[in-house]
Amino acid sequence: QVQVVESGGGLVQAGGSQRLSCAASGRTFSIYAMGWFRQYPGKEREFVATIRWSGGSSTSYADSVKGRFTISRDNAKPTVFLQMNSLKPEDTAVYYCVANSYGVPTSWGQGTQVTVSS
Repeated sequence: QVQVVESGGGLVQAGGSQRLSCAASGRTFSIYAMGWFRQYPGKEREFVATIRWSGGSSTSYADSVKGRFTISRDNAKPTVFLQMNSLKPEDTAVYYCVANSYGVPTSWGQGTQVTVSS
């Protein structure tokens, strides 16, 4: 199994920045991608960003965050980061880290609340 734990959420003013971290443990050698989703109250989780873990480091972003959010990784730790700039009130949500691994179920973190005040 792979376990992931998020950190770095909190309250920030609109236009500000915040960085989320997600540390992976367990069978990390089996990870092939990690990413972030977010969830608004009463809504389904939605994709935010993803990064390949091996064979390159290609990234993908939701249209709503392109140009504002940047996903990156530190394979040595192993940890994935989400740098969020120019935050908007509509970015307020619970952010979840996800790890996709070969041969084991997808791993989700417990979530971290990000609140952007106007």
